Amino acid sequence: MAEVEVIEVGPRDGLQNEAAILPAADKVRLIERSIAAGLRRIEAVSFVNPKRVPQMADAEEVMAGVPRVEGVSYAGLVLNPRGLDRALATGVDEINVVVVSTDEFSRRNQGCTVEEGLANWATIAGRAREAGLYRSVTLAAAFGCPFEGEVPADKVLDLVRRIVESEPPDEICIADTIGVGVPAQVRTLLQGAREIAPDIPLRCHFHNTRNTGYANAMAALDHGVGALDASTGGFGGCPFAPAATGNIATEDLVYALDRTGIPTGVDMTTVTETAAWLSDRLDSPVQALLGRAGPFPG
Repeated sequence: MAEVEVIEVGPRDGLQNEAAILPAADKVRLIERSIAAGLRRIEAVSFVNPKRVPQMADAEEVMAGVPRVEGVSYAGLVLNPRGLDRALATGVDEINVVVVSTDEFSRRNQGCTVEEGLANWATIAGRAREAGLYRSVTLAAAFGCPFEGEVPADKVLDLVRRIVESEPPDEICIADTIGVGVPAQVRTLLQGAREIAPDIPLRCHFHNTRNTGYANAMAALDHGVGALDASTGGFGGCPFAPAATGNIATEDLVYALDRTGIPTGVDMTTVTETAAWLSDRLDSPVQALLGRAGPFPG
């Protein structure tokens, strides 16, 4: 693979489960620092109910403050048509719509069943296409559910098929929302998704809850994935999943890719410095390891 696109999700997924609520000005600074590190796709905000996720209540203020830099694309998480209305008003470049793979997690995460989530996707994606936005769909809890347990691959792939048939996305993301997946599952899901949608780019979203996130990320590259989500410092987690822990860390992922000879255009030292800055702002320890040992060679 010539290059891998690293999508920085720290400003959204990295912050939504933290006890501290970062001021909008600091969120904008986090985004500015990410751009300075070379990151060009950034999930900047989430247009969700502020009562349910108060860490994301200032999405409009954040989007009003981010720098508009050529080549940088800002994504907003959208769960329902009301969220899309808010996203359109702020001028995001792309939306990320979540369809959860199980009913119980879907109800807790976004207040709807899987079937309702599929219907929401079709409505949101259709309107977003008319508005000219890039549209990603994320299949959440694709590797396992904290409430229903194992999620059969056939169930996830059926959701992929139905999504593609209703309103084909610009990108499909397979997400291990709670960090239970292993490389064998990565292979099965990605091979299946590629058969269903051979012309749609694939992305993956991994958490390192059980220390398999980086192995899964590297396995994904062997099965046609050209984009990976990651969070500066390894911060992150879902507020509606018990014992949720951080995303794979941007700096640790970039180190692995760099040592494998896969360019990302991201400066890992700058990301490491940003992680330390963010840790201080959140009063929360960095989960990434690169900052402890440093790059190699030094």
